[in-house]
Amino acid sequence: MFSPQRTIQLTTDGSHTVAIPSLDITYHSRHGAINESLHVFIEAGLNYWLQQRDTNHVRIFEMGFGTGLNALLTYIEAAKNNLNIHYSSIEQFPLEKEIVASLNYCDTLQRPDLAALFTTMHTAAWNEDVQFSPFFTLHKIQTSLLELQPQEKCDLVYYDAFAPNAQPELWTVDVFKKLFDAMSENGALVTYCSKGDVRRALIAAGFNVFKIPGPPYKREMLRAVK
Repeated sequence: MFSPQRTIQLTTDGSHTVAIPSLDITYHSRHGAINESLHVFIEAGLNYWLQQRDTNHVRIFEMGFGTGLNALLTYIEAAKNNLNIHYSSIEQFPLEKEIVASLNYCDTLQRPDLAALFTTMHTAAWNEDVQFSPFFTLHKIQTSLLELQPQEKCDLVYYDAFAPNAQPELWTVDVFKKLFDAMSENGALVTYCSKGDVRRALIAAGFNVFKIPGPPYKREMLRAVK
């Protein structure tokens, strides 16, 4: 897959998403990028996982660094709740610096103090740990999930790949089995997608899968537990 032309679009909560018009896909929900990420990955993912554990140490793996929104929101949560997060994320086609500079997440979140940090998340070195604070370390990997060979166990997976109709190869039993094997016991995977084929693939990979309420304008999402 090549890196096609990308543009910025405004979503209904006032935050940006990135669109690929030629493929009719966006990086986030058109009904609100920040609202979707907070619901799917922070509330249903990170906060859920912390409620099940007596620890503030979390190893997160994100499928699709994309706009960096999920990483930014996780950084904010880590600072607010005194967490210790190691955040690994893969991205095959990083965003152009001009697009990154135009994204309005820090302003929309009323956190202009994080603008420089957000930019640095995108410009940080690949394939090595970069410590942003005592509570947040980022490790970006420029590769595809199909080629990735996980080296360490993770506790929580943010599965934020493009939808199955756009990238069906990323929603298979083999891919989910790879992630299952790379997760710690009782680890969780969360995704905005609730399609029956995806649910069945997660189950076939070994997960216990639960349908839970989705973000705005989406009835359901999935949480899979090892």
